[in-house]
Amino acid sequence: MILYPAIDIRGGQAVRLTQGDYDRETAYDADPVDAAKRWAGEGAEFLHVVDLDGAKAGEPRNLDAIESIVAAVECPIQVGGGLRDPAAIAAVLEAGAERVVIGTAALRDPEFLDSVLAKHGERVVVAVDARGGDVTLSGWTEATGLDVAETVGRLERRGVTRFLCTEIDVDGTMEGPALDGLVRIAMATSAQVIASGGVGDLSDLKKLALEAESLDNLEGVIVGRALYERKFTVAKATATLQDTQRS
Repeated sequence: MILYPAIDIRGGQAVRLTQGDYDRETAYDADPVDAAKRWAGEGAEFLHVVDLDGAKAGEPRNLDAIESIVAAVECPIQVGGGLRDPAAIAAVLEAGAERVVIGTAALRDPEFLDSVLAKHGERVVVAVDARGGDVTLSGWTEATGLDVAETVGRLERRGVTRFLCTEIDVDGTMEGPALDGLVRIAMATSAQVIASGGVGDLSDLKKLALEAESLDNLEGVIVGRALYERKFTVAKATATLQDTQRS
């Protein structure tokens, strides 16, 4: 499994939200580039960057910060937040992102998803966010009633090769990942799955790595708050994932 340190940008700062609530924000770095350098310096293989302002506005709002992060680190980054039209996708890729992460638009606009997949292929990650097993949209503010596992299966048939799956109720809580839901999602698709939400200590990473032994498409895990609060380092987290899978 790959560790993806998270950098969520809002108002020019690196922040974290609790359970996707914009009113429950904690700011950690005044400059997101500082976070990127820290994670890369500790050995990050890939960074996960979210433009929270863009997610709310429906269009990218932090392209300058993305360009600065790309210039500051050698590891690749994937970027999401407000990517709902071809121009937004192009802007983020031109800013230097290796992958784009789309969520709301992937479910609301099948023709858009098809065109993005046709043009960018495996550089496209589809974010499927869930609360209680149902998909949510628009920065986690809109319930759909769609079953998350069924949705992942349907999107794979359209050509999606990688999903980012977040359980909102545990995101930012550090209370542990929602393993049952994650396993259900991973079993519903042969596409790669990146888990997000709830990791609070190294034991959580061990549990995910053990699941990855039987689910060969569980590719990685996004971690934010636990890294910012120094519950463990990127280097220690990476070693834990690798050692667990080797044992």
